[in-house]
Amino acid sequence: MPLVNPGSLYDFLRSLFRDSRQAIARWSLARKIIVVSIIVLGITATCFFHIPSLATLRLWATQWGPSFPLIFWLSYIIITQFPIPRTLLTLSSGILFGPFVGIVIALSATATSAALSLSIVRALLGDWIEPRLTHPAVATINARLQQRGWLAVTSLRMIAGVPFSILNYVTALTSIPLVPFIIATFIGSAPGTILTVFLGDTLTGSADPRMVIATTILAMLGLCGLILDSRMAVKAIK
Repeated sequence: MPLVNPGSLYDFLRSLFRDSRQAIARWSLARKIIVVSIIVLGITATCFFHIPSLATLRLWATQWGPSFPLIFWLSYIIITQFPIPRTLLTLSSGILFGPFVGIVIALSATATSAALSLSIVRALLGDWIEPRLTHPAVATINARLQQRGWLAVTSLRMIAGVPFSILNYVTALTSIPLVPFIIATFIGSAPGTILTVFLGDTLTGSADPRMVIATTILAMLGLCGLILDSRMAVKAIK
């Protein structure tokens, strides 16, 4: 039996769109300007922002000295708030700081970035979306994520094709608790991050066969986790 009935999902999306228009119409002019500015900034950053080259990063590392690791860490967090692939940042952290320090920087920045994204989206939309999560189209999925969201998030983080930032945004609109979300992000992102630091060769444009094999295995494990989660029972919604 599917988790979502197509007809019910259509009804949910239609009501969500209608409620969104009504809510936006009640916003003050200042709030509308702020939201539009954020959207424009996000689109501009996604379309036109390019991560600096490794040579540029090395130059900055020389110029900024001991403070560069912190600057890089903060930049990693800010950049990954937008739908920009984090692979080059992860690879650069290993090359610039060595594999072990690079892994610590990349993983801690990844977990912090995810927590920040979740918190921002919930601060903006949490109160508005929460009462709508009781709709039959999404109630079961929301209950599953609330009770056992760590498994789904861990599994999805292991699949390279799932965009990091988009998963943050979508998950923020559910009832998954913050701490399990952060832990699941850390655990699920760890294998791919470690592989990227040690085996990645994206700067030369060549594909390391070991990276391809490892990424495929991780994706299969992630899919297995999702299948397992879908077959596990969910407590009745009160």
